[in-house]
Parts: sequence; C-alpha cells; structure tokens
Amino acid sequence: RPTNDMIRRDPDRYAQFADGVPGGPGNPLGARALYLYKDGRDTYFRIHGTTDPASIGQSVSNGCIRMLNDHVKQLYDQVPVGTPVTVL
Repeated sequence: RPTNDMIRRDPDRYAQFADGVPGGPGNPLGARALYLYKDGRDTYFRIHGTTDPASIGQSVSNGCIRMLNDHVKQLYDQVPVGTPVTVL
C-alpha cells in the first residue's frame, strides 16, 4: 500500500492502490518485495522489483530500493525474515 503522503503527492498514480496492491504481473513492486521494519514498526521502505526495468538507476522512487526482478527474487530467496538491513 502506498503511504498517504505518496497518494497526496501523486493521486493519479497511487490512489488506485490505496486499499493495497494485488499480486500479479501488473504489481508495481515487481516479482518480490522485502518490507523493512525498525523497532517492530513498518518503515514503508521496501526493497522490491519493478514492472519497468528501464527505470532502474533513475530518480523515480519514493525511497524504496528497486531492483531487476531476477535480482530481487535471488535476494528474497537468500535473506531470512528478521535479517538486519543497513542502507547507506
């Protein structure tokens, strides 16, 4: 689900997902999403795939880390729930 701030900033893009994002090939989070928590609370930051591989490396994110779908699937399969994450 997009944050309220994301929906306010760009309602045409994000309001359609206000009640959640269904899985499937059109999901903007791509093939997998790793949800990042701090002190047991959702940060709303994600490490996820994309439906638009050409956007990788472009400034189009709302703070998430986007990866190619094949790469995020590999990461997802290798990282257990609860693994500490440091973002530099």
